[in-house]
Amino acid sequence: MEQSAWAEISALIEAAPYPVEVLPVDAERGASCLGVLGVTERSWLGAVVANSGGLVVDHGWLRVLGGGHDGLPDVVEAMPESGGLVVAFDVMGGQFVWGRPQPGAAPTVNYFGPEDLVWQDLERGYGDWLHAMLAGALTGFYEGLRWPGWENEVAAVALDNGIDTFPPPWTAEGKDLSQVSRKAVPLGELVSVHHDAARQLDG
Repeated sequence: MEQSAWAEISALIEAAPYPVEVLPVDAERGASCLGVLGVTERSWLGAVVANSGGLVVDHGWLRVLGGGHDGLPDVVEAMPESGGLVVAFDVMGGQFVWGRPQPGAAPTVNYFGPEDLVWQDLERGYGDWLHAMLAGALTGFYEGLRWPGWENEVAAVALDNGIDTFPPPWTAEGKDLSQVSRKAVPLGELVSVHHDAARQLDG
């Protein structure tokens, strides 16, 4: 039997400095995703897909996609037409996509967030990125997008929802999230709003 990376990931989850919930997965659905992706449980991505419906990290701020769960798509369902692989969303409508920045290069995780509406190459492969997210990097990564008491507010948001703010975070008026209006909206809608805003500002 092949060795799974899940034991290593589980150890990180147990030692994480913030809560991490492992969502249950339907075994058949997870196996189907593995087949489509062409990976095995020896890889970190394969282990997450086969052993979890997803990982809910830091009170639900980050939702790492796995084999799918109620309210959370699996990694295959979330695959964009433009290529790459959506591996996570955050509650603010940010996206993490794993793909090749250029032909022949090693795939890295890229982040598109509501603060600046641009793609940022995090220069980490999937395993290195997930290790960092589970080991505590979330706190510094999102320092500018949090407000006092966010933990309880975010924990109450459903997995298929995100938090929309007005004024939005990419405006000067929306930078202080303790002073903006916040409401839960469908996550897919929130992600689309950010990408539409980026196209309009670009064009």
